Amino acid sequence: MLVAPLAVSTDTSAALQLGPLAILGLLYARRVRTLAEGEHPVPGWRQACFYGGFVVIGVALTSLGRISQDLLFVHMIEHLLLGDIAALLIVLGLTGPLLVPVLRIRLFDRLRTLSHPAVAFPLWMVDLFGWHVPVLYEAALRHSGVHALEHAMFLGFGINMWMCLFGPLPTPSWFGNLAKLIYIVAVRLAGTVLGNIFLWSGTVFYPYYLTGDAHYHISPLADQSIAGAVMMVEESILTLCLFCWLFLRAAREGEERQALLDYARTHGLELTEARAARAVAAGRGAELRKRLEGHLAVHEHVSAPAVSERVETPSGAREPT
Repeated sequence: MLVAPLAVSTDTSAALQLGPLAILGLLYARRVRTLAEGEHPVPGWRQACFYGGFVVIGVALTSLGRISQDLLFVHMIEHLLLGDIAALLIVLGLTGPLLVPVLRIRLFDRLRTLSHPAVAFPLWMVDLFGWHVPVLYEAALRHSGVHALEHAMFLGFGINMWMCLFGPLPTPSWFGNLAKLIYIVAVRLAGTVLGNIFLWSGTVFYPYYLTGDAHYHISPLADQSIAGAVMMVEESILTLCLFCWLFLRAAREGEERQALLDYARTHGLELTEARAARAVAAGRGAELRKRLEGHLAVHEHVSAPAVSERVETPSGAREPT
């Protein structure tokens, strides 16, 4: 098979990326075992998501690595698997207790500011468009070290972008369901813009693929247009799934918030709608419910002796004041 120049560098690039990922996977498994012995075990579905993300990375780098050096649209699939799908699965596999040892390191604790929605989105967009600039894109194709850096940044900024929606780190109070909807639209719109550029530009951006296109009997413009179409289809499917998730989340939060308010009102406990909304949005509705139940139990315990004392007061004696 005729291959593009330096396609053999794919093996080196994959090794540079899979090695550190294997170490991270082992550290994750060790932390999961530690938490399983305490009060914060990691749910099985989260572990499945995390390891599934690593499987997607492995498949993308080993199964698509060589042919992605020949065809642009295959390389686009590889990047979407890394920056979108694998990054999302990894974030779904994280919990707050899992990250405690990492956040104890001052450098990583300070990097939490990067997960702020107003910061995460611009960083992700600059990374996405920056690496598709021809000079940087072809440099990654020709040099395994640059290629590994490109993939690491796609994965890293992808994880950071998804953290705002699904991660365990706290988000600003203003980042509610409406803000999340705007965030999703902005992210997907940025990807759609890039996909349309590839689809309708009429100009070949990466001459590197000319040899591979000729071997597979596909025109360079057709290869580039397919890459854009693949990106837009993936963006559309992912956006639809995110909209469904956000709708179900909003409905569930509404029901949980109302249940908390009804419980407090029924038992004469003080609970504002704003407090209930904050707790539910932060995923602490169950914790707030336990606190309310605790306050109710204390109130009933304090009231019980007084009632009993009145009942046992001898006839004619003064009732306690």
